[in-house]
Amino acid sequence: MQNRITELFGIQYPIIQAGMVWNSGWKLASASSNAGILGLIGAGSMYPDVLRTHIQKCKLATNKPFGVNVPMLYPNIEEIMQIIVDEGVKIVFTSAGNPTIWTPWLKARGITVVHVVSSLKFALKAEKAGVDAIVAEGFEAGGHNGRDETTTLTLIPMINRKLSIPLIAAGGIATGNGMMAAMALGAEGVQIGSRFVASVESSAHIAFKKAVLLAKEGDTRLTLKELAPVRLLKNKFYHDIESLYQTSPSEKDLKSLLGKARAKRGMFEGDLEEGELEIGQISGLIEAIAPVSEIVNSILSEFKACKVRLSEININTTNEHKSN
Repeated sequence: MQNRITELFGIQYPIIQAGMVWNSGWKLASASSNAGILGLIGAGSMYPDVLRTHIQKCKLATNKPFGVNVPMLYPNIEEIMQIIVDEGVKIVFTSAGNPTIWTPWLKARGITVVHVVSSLKFALKAEKAGVDAIVAEGFEAGGHNGRDETTTLTLIPMINRKLSIPLIAAGGIATGNGMMAAMALGAEGVQIGSRFVASVESSAHIAFKKAVLLAKEGDTRLTLKELAPVRLLKNKFYHDIESLYQTSPSEKDLKSLLGKARAKRGMFEGDLEEGELEIGQISGLIEAIAPVSEIVNSILSEFKACKVRLSEININTTNEHKSN
């Protein structure tokens, strides 16, 4: 299954494990890389020294490529980027910021750079900035998201027809069928987050993992657009947000309710009432906590079966056409 994505990262399969805050530590990243996909450490929830430790542990746990996801709104961004260079990380996914700021600096140091976007406008800006590939993330995705609410089904073909560099699809993808659909629309790889939250190696709290398994259609909602849009699993905190919206709150009011460390409280510490529980719409399809290796094998098996099924449909359609 070789293409521009597998060649770019030196991986076996064109799948990227998303670098999610409070979920993507060295255990998840190394297990993902060992399974033949690209593992990412999520730097967004790590102090610089913690990130350095995770990178060092990841290097000991795998001899295959892995990367780091860096939200560029990070307050210690300069220190984070220097640690990445010092530790010899060769792949960086950037998000939540302007790619023109760090892309040239990283590429000058021999690092492959990928930027995450939620619109065609920003995909083209990232390509112009010199990134090596784009992750286009649809409205279905968990965590922080785009304000325009463009779905993956719409976003991927819109970007694909304008982009010359490799395109990776994200948002609402957790199965081989979803992977096939994204690649049929023009993506050369997929980035998967929510499915890996419910993995054995994820650093998420077991209570959060179990809550993901119980999620059904309609149990997540995009909110807090005035601050930074985030898709949350409905709980007491989410309903508190909705109640506050009934009073026409100011941005200050919303920030006051959000407070600090709300995501850590929910996803990492397991407070299912007052914590921020970031997860995608695809959580409604996740039914079991499993090792990363089993998740990857399941996705690949379903992808191959889907490919055979579509081939058979095409053959049958062709034969019907000939007989008519």
